[in-house]
Amino acid sequence: MQELELYLDQLKDIVKKRGLKYSSQREQILRVLFNAKKHLTPEEIYNEVKKENPSIGLATVYRTLAFLEREKFVNSISFGTEGKKYELNRGEHHDHMICIKCGDILEFFNEELESLQEEIAKKFNFKLITHEMNMYGICPKCQKTSDDI
Repeated sequence: MQELELYLDQLKDIVKKRGLKYSSQREQILRVLFNAKKHLTPEEIYNEVKKENPSIGLATVYRTLAFLEREKFVNSISFGTEGKKYELNRGEHHDHMICIKCGDILEFFNEELESLQEEIAKKFNFKLITHEMNMYGICPKCQKTSDDI
């Protein structure tokens, strides 16, 4: 629970610095993301928070997620017209494999791949600051049930 308290303290500091009001709704949304076992849509976050706070609105969740993303508390993966999924930014770099059938997201880290990306940047005299890599395909579960692979 100590790690969660660090996130909440950071949130309080940022909100104060921005001249905003600290709200239980922001805290509840951050808690849901902290405890999540997967990447969540705004609607999934809304449904979780609504269990504790029936008065929360979906628009509040969207506004809070935009704020949390701007302030680097969360990362998102865009699914184009189908929206975004969010995860807490735990400060550990990783990449994603995303199933185009069911939307499942597998996180992975590969040192060889990271080194190769750095080599490529160096070859082009490009100062690499950060990167994101999302691989799109069909997960093993969907491969078993799909005819159109």
